[in-house]
Amino acid sequence: MKPLDFEKPIAELEAELENLKNKAQTQDIDMSDEISAMEGKLSATRNNIYDNLSPWQRVQIARHTNRPFMLDYISHVFDDFCELHGDRHVGDDHAMPGGFATLGGQRVVVVGHQKGRDTKENLKRNFGSAHPEGYRKSLRLMQLAEKFKLPVICLIDTPGAFPGIGAEERNIAEAIGYNLREMMLLKTPTVAVVLGEGGSGGALGIGVTDRVLMMENAYYSVISPEGCAAILWKHRKHAPEAAEAMKIAAPDLAKLKLIDEVIPEPKQGAHHDHLEAAENLRKAVLAHIESLQALSLEDMLEQRYQKFRQYGEWQGE
Repeated sequence: MKPLDFEKPIAELEAELENLKNKAQTQDIDMSDEISAMEGKLSATRNNIYDNLSPWQRVQIARHTNRPFMLDYISHVFDDFCELHGDRHVGDDHAMPGGFATLGGQRVVVVGHQKGRDTKENLKRNFGSAHPEGYRKSLRLMQLAEKFKLPVICLIDTPGAFPGIGAEERNIAEAIGYNLREMMLLKTPTVAVVLGEGGSGGALGIGVTDRVLMMENAYYSVISPEGCAAILWKHRKHAPEAAEAMKIAAPDLAKLKLIDEVIPEPKQGAHHDHLEAAENLRKAVLAHIESLQALSLEDMLEQRYQKFRQYGEWQGE
């Protein structure tokens, strides 16, 4: 696995440690003291880097191609997934899979963005950027969940909705706006989790839910750091400053009360341990579904309404 730029000191120490172990084994030399010292140095370096991640470094982790995507979480967290296709207007959208599944012994409906890891898969999944039919399909599935009184789980991971001419011709803005309104009115518990990238209206189109959770190294923003830097500083090289200024990382959004929970990831990020990340997501989602199911329908809808009404409130010093 190719290390990110800020992970290179860790990779170098890991290589040195491996060389020491090989040397001790092949030459039958007792190097236990050197190996122990190197392991301590590696642990300290790893802790120092991952305990002090900048927002831009979290963005890099969120975009890592080995990070678990929506269908990875489906296979690790959910059982009996049955994918449903089509928006009943235009066609299907492979960037937005969805269907019935089982979570913790109960039936649910799960929808989300799916990226690809290679060129062929990215072309099929459109790099995780959904078309209008993807958002219309997701709403169709949510309304199906409402009909059968099933919780809805939305897994967000997109740089943004697809901005192509075809998407504009098929009313991408209307599709997202319609989802925003209708999701606010759904009479069933809804939970969204930002898995990696949460870009603009593309993320919000399936993000108007009773609970909004984020993986520890995900980001959620109205615009990408590069886009913000291009507007404010006229150059993408200022993306790290933009990421810091916009407060797009999960810890910052939790402090601003724009999300309900930060789901912890493995020490070096979800891309290093898919199973641990999936188990943490499973526990968090189940806990929020249980708390929502304990509410009356009227209380749940009122809490959802108040939740989004409070977004953007500002109190001066």
